[in-house]
Amino acid sequence: MPLVNVLVNNHAYTVACDDGEEEHLRELAKYVDRRVRQLVETVGQAGDARLLLMAALVIADELSETLGKLDERAREVTALKDARPAEAKKDQASEEELVDALEKATQKIEDIAAKLARA
Repeated sequence: MPLVNVLVNNHAYTVACDDGEEEHLRELAKYVDRRVRQLVETVGQAGDARLLLMAALVIADELSETLGKLDERAREVTALKDARPAEAKKDQASEEELVDALEKATQKIEDIAAKLARA
């Protein structure tokens, strides 16, 4: 299990991760560091534990909002999928009406042709 050194708010941390996840872990740490630095600009140095907690809460809020949007999109997709069969039924009904109309028109034309042939 590889160990990765990351820097958050000018403090070094060594974190273990799975093989192949080192770069991803570094990117996550950079994101956390950016959020902590933004908090430092807003509230000042409030202690590492408090800053990390505040950053975690900000990130959790972002995640919660994103998950909410994802759920909303999933509901929209489900609604669209549910609407498709209804639309398909409408289309099928319209096609059946057209077929009926064409059959009636064909029958009328055949009747007229038969009358003309007898005349």
